[in-house]
Amino acid sequence: MEVTSTGGKGKLQQVIQIGKHQILTDVPEALGGEDSGPEPHDILAASLAACTALTVRLYAGRKGMALEDIRVRIEHGQHDGAYEFKRHIEYVGNLSLEERQRLTDIANKCPVHKTLSGAIRILTEAA
Repeated sequence: MEVTSTGGKGKLQQVIQIGKHQILTDVPEALGGEDSGPEPHDILAASLAACTALTVRLYAGRKGMALEDIRVRIEHGQHDGAYEFKRHIEYVGNLSLEERQRLTDIANKCPVHKTLSGAIRILTEAA
């Protein structure tokens, strides 16, 4: 999958193309943008939230767990010299304590969590 970013109509707005999908990103007015879309770090946090929910839903479905819904909230920002994601998960449904603990273990194995927790290499080519 290829992701591209090109300038949008706003001063700092970017149009992100992800396959056939398109989203906008921008920065708040206080930083010179127009606040027409989420900031890039917000999109990164949203990726973690979505991946967590999808992974847990798939697992619970395969195991026949009574998970009715999962709500994931991410707080993020610089903290003590590192960028920190604080993930809050709420499981909705008639689940035992053991099932909830297992789902949290599974949440920690979602692909985006693994990517953000592992070694990352960014190779840059400029034209």
